[in-house]
Amino acid sequence: MAARLAFRRVVVFAQTSMVAAALLGGAVPARAGDIPAAERLSVSMDEARLIRLPDRVATIVIGNPLIADAALQPGGIVVLTGKSYGATNFIALDRKGNALFEKVIDVRGAIDTVVVHKGINRETYNCSPECQPVIAPGDFQAFYNQALVQSTTRTTQATASPSSR
Repeated sequence: MAARLAFRRVVVFAQTSMVAAALLGGAVPARAGDIPAAERLSVSMDEARLIRLPDRVATIVIGNPLIADAALQPGGIVVLTGKSYGATNFIALDRKGNALFEKVIDVRGAIDTVVVHKGINRETYNCSPECQPVIAPGDFQAFYNQALVQSTTRTTQATASPSSR
């Protein structure tokens, strides 16, 4: 009896929430998959894409900067960079705050990426042309840390001045 009463409360709450959303001037929010392809921008993680924006853009906004980053360049060009898997929104505003451009940004893995599952552990490799480990969110912590340390060490060595070696 208690379970039936609890279930009934959940159903009533869900119905009330949907009615409230409709009364407040909006429908129930759409799922990300329901957004038409024309309203989406795709970029691979760790890659950049150039986008031309309408004239008069003064400000750009990224909903979640952990997923994507954007840098406005002269002439209305934006450099869009995929930072992590997922989706977020992108808005370009004029000086008065009017939205001139709105899209959803989908960040996906690179085409040449291979993900290997070893039980519950995951490892990611870029295989173009030979498979090498990459630093990817969601990988097994020990694999991720090893790839990060090796990458950081290599970058540090490559950027060190000749006099400091």
